[in-house]
Amino acid sequence: MEDKKVAIVMSTYNGEKYIEEQLDSLFRQTYKNIEIYVRDDGSKDKTVEILKKYETQGKIHLYAKENKGFIKSFFECLSYCEDADYYSFCDQDDVWYEDKVERAVNALNNMDNEKPLLYFSNYDYVNEQLEFISHSNTHKKGPSFTNAIVDCINMGTNTVINKIARDMMVNSNIEKSCGHDWTAYMIVSAFGDIYYDKAPTLKYRRTGNNVSGGGKGFIAFQIWRIKKFFINDYFKNVKEEIIEFNNIFGDKLTPDKKKVIDMFTSPKYSFTKAMKRVFYPHMFRQKMIDEIFLRFIIFIGKL
Repeated sequence: MEDKKVAIVMSTYNGEKYIEEQLDSLFRQTYKNIEIYVRDDGSKDKTVEILKKYETQGKIHLYAKENKGFIKSFFECLSYCEDADYYSFCDQDDVWYEDKVERAVNALNNMDNEKPLLYFSNYDYVNEQLEFISHSNTHKKGPSFTNAIVDCINMGTNTVINKIARDMMVNSNIEKSCGHDWTAYMIVSAFGDIYYDKAPTLKYRRTGNNVSGGGKGFIAFQIWRIKKFFINDYFKNVKEEIIEFNNIFGDKLTPDKKKVIDMFTSPKYSFTKAMKRVFYPHMFRQKMIDEIFLRFIIFIGKL
């Protein structure tokens, strides 16, 4: 099985507090045919100094670069990787269970690697001291292209893709991505197959600086949602991501998927098209409360 090479792709930024703990969990993986690529995104603390120690030991490939933001940093690091069979995204402050990579490889090896593939798993929320908080929510509806247009149910840290998916990501000149994980999800849901592992494969540390809102209490999550979706004009970026995806890949989509994405690509607000989306007969999101929220966003012209 270990003839399959796995490239672990990590972007770091001011991660001195947790980076060694995460790297140590990578070195303890039961699956050994791995190469670790780290792009530091202009850290101002001792992160690079720590990483250089591992680079000197031959344990990682390090690229200390200027700050571009985590999305562009991950894309750039993905482009640095030598050829591998699978590419596993990795955040700087989590801790992986020892069989994380092995589980992903086992799943992907049993799929058709002639098309883009994506594996993602559940995870356990933990606090800064790695004390258990809760399990991640099960995605009852499961992955689909309809969902991928407006939602990203995988996270970078629990996502593994094959080489075809990786090549599509790095060779398509994508500029409007809302996340490396989201781009991977959109591509594979459009053209390939996705495996969802309901077993947790890592400890997802909540530090207060996480990009996503998962693991927050109900009230804290709603405050996070309002700030992100309304104050930061989040859905403007999502709209740009959808339009760019359609420009790059639209002519390759099946008619049913093209019909779905075309609902979201009008440059200006159209009440008629908004109503088609509001009353679309299939769910876009995984939970009803999120579905209602999304359709309200569509109704008021935010998406």
